[in-house]
Amino acid sequence: MSSDRAERPRTAAFGPRRHEVPVVGQGTWNMELDDRRAAIAALRAGIDAGLTHIDTAELYGSGRVEGIVARAIEGRRDELFLVSKVLPSNASYAQTIAACERSLERLGTDRLDVYLLHWRGRVPLEETVRAFEKLEADGKIGAYGVSNFDVDDLEEVVAIAGEHRIVCNQVLYHLEERSIEHRVIPWCADHSIAVVAYSPFGSGSFPQPGSSGGDALGALARARGATPHQVALAFLIARGGIFAIPKAAQAGHARDNAAAAGLELTAAEIETIDRAFPARPRRGLAMI
Repeated sequence: MSSDRAERPRTAAFGPRRHEVPVVGQGTWNMELDDRRAAIAALRAGIDAGLTHIDTAELYGSGRVEGIVARAIEGRRDELFLVSKVLPSNASYAQTIAACERSLERLGTDRLDVYLLHWRGRVPLEETVRAFEKLEADGKIGAYGVSNFDVDDLEEVVAIAGEHRIVCNQVLYHLEERSIEHRVIPWCADHSIAVVAYSPFGSGSFPQPGSSGGDALGALARARGATPHQVALAFLIARGGIFAIPKAAQAGHARDNAAAAGLELTAAEIETIDRAFPARPRRGLAMI
């Protein structure tokens, strides 16, 4: 599947406010470990290919990744759907506001489209939500959401914030970790909360040739003129309300990810992948 021939990635309604957002975006976790110039070039190539949903966090490289993103998006802020996250240790009312302002400064922008609580910590959710509401009222964020929240936590935060206030839940989701399909995805769908899949390629554990799953992916990829990574990504975003944010440290990989958003799998292909990578239930929410 040639990325040069691919159309712009398709978009879908994101959260209850129905913003149209590309179903494939760009993650930046561990980007401080990549070659800086190549990483900036990859982000820019992704934006050029339509991957305008960019996700980062104050955690990543202790803020250094937000600086990398700032270089990549310079002069293009209005094209983007920009997301960052606050650490649980900074999630009190005053610290959340201060953390957001630091992220804005590092990113070289005056606003985030969405601001997330990175995972649940010890700070009462009421404090964080109150800070999010203040930041939204002040125009520093367009909306807010959560990350790494299981159903019980989602129920609690929605009870605090109110229906249609939490716009997304960012969670681990890849072919070998599909447990969110049992409870998290249906619950989010019922409440118009977008599900954003981080590490959709498994963060270093992508199915390899020689394994049953890897061979199934490889066969499908060859038949479609695509790569196994593109087929995997197309499977994850096939159902409505799912967005994915793979990281690419090379421009070519960013363009390949963009092309995957235009790959529509058949029912038979989806069934093949479903058999190769069954969605097993598990206790608790997987996260990395």
